[in-house]
Amino acid sequence: MSACVYAGISISLVILSSFCFCIYMVHERRTLKRVKRRYFQQNGGWQLLHEIKSNQCLAFKIFTKEELEQATNKFDKSSVLGHGGYGTVYKGILKDNRTVAIKKSKIIDERQNKEFGKEMIILSQINHKNVVKLLGCCLEVEVPMLVYEFVSNGTLFQLIHEKSHSAHISLDLRLKVASESAGALAYLHSSASPPIIHGDVKSSNILLDYNYTAKVSDFGASMLVPMDQTQCATLVQGTCGYLDPELLQTYHLTDKSDVYSFGVVLLELLTRKKALYFEGSEDEKSLASAFMSAMKQNQLLQILDGQIKNEEDMDVIREVSELANQCLSVRGQERPSMDEVAEKLCRLRKLKLHPWVQHPEEIERLLGKSSNHHETDTTGHYSLEKKAALDMESGR
Repeated sequence: MSACVYAGISISLVILSSFCFCIYMVHERRTLKRVKRRYFQQNGGWQLLHEIKSNQCLAFKIFTKEELEQATNKFDKSSVLGHGGYGTVYKGILKDNRTVAIKKSKIIDERQNKEFGKEMIILSQINHKNVVKLLGCCLEVEVPMLVYEFVSNGTLFQLIHEKSHSAHISLDLRLKVASESAGALAYLHSSASPPIIHGDVKSSNILLDYNYTAKVSDFGASMLVPMDQTQCATLVQGTCGYLDPELLQTYHLTDKSDVYSFGVVLLELLTRKKALYFEGSEDEKSLASAFMSAMKQNQLLQILDGQIKNEEDMDVIREVSELANQCLSVRGQERPSMDEVAEKLCRLRKLKLHPWVQHPEEIERLLGKSSNHHETDTTGHYSLEKKAALDMESGR
């Protein structure tokens, strides 16, 4: 009889435990839903949903946390594409078999938090072949996760610095990447509405596809500039070695801050040195200051990457070096605009691709003018600007 009592008590305890566990699980699910709903609301999810519904042409999706966990095998280490100051980027495969890059940030930015939904709509409408496409986001987590198109060939930083230095990188390829990246930044500054300041231009934020087409990425530090303003007050963000010295003094992010950072990227392409590097001693060197010192002392050749030191390309290299020098001016007002940088690089790239324009006889034949009317320097050689202009005219 006592055995039956013990059995009954045991069964009752099991049933009670199971009942309590079920109640606990239901409570946890409800709590989780409330937390997700709160995060979704504070991250601007309702506004974003409204914008998506009112703009049927907008190809932008709000992902659930579960969808992104499934895409990355619960954010497994094997899915990691890279780490940065703002977080980790994972490779993911969605249910429709699309390969994407998922950025999981570490930092909560209160400024971005308030306007997140609005900014997502603006960024998702950027349609430029040299800007990484934003496909969607996940808002039901404390720090929103962003979903981008997957770009297969790594970063410019990896191409320049992590591959063997014996691997040849042609000047043509360097000019291609520089020209395309500058064009993307010029588009963000001048053609996006409202204009966008990237805020963290560096070689690791320039991705390369299978054809080495450059794609500017990572807008974690970006600012949308009101149409009636040219600068935004901000906390200093960015990466050491690329930071605009004027930003460090004024705390005002401007389009010229991006120009300075891009100037450092140009130096990386010219020298194959990192923005901060060690050479021959334990002292850390700034690539920007080392380059500007070399320019002042007329020692450009000593800092250039040996792979691009050849006589036939030196005119182009000097022009790119001078452009980088202008981008690195301490005063933002003295730097060229990103539009001007992109235009100059485009001309120099065309000149490199069509060196035949350097022959005066061919120039005169094309234009039907006497060489006396052309711009020349003190040695009688045609300036590269004139050669590039003639090249563009000849291509019409």
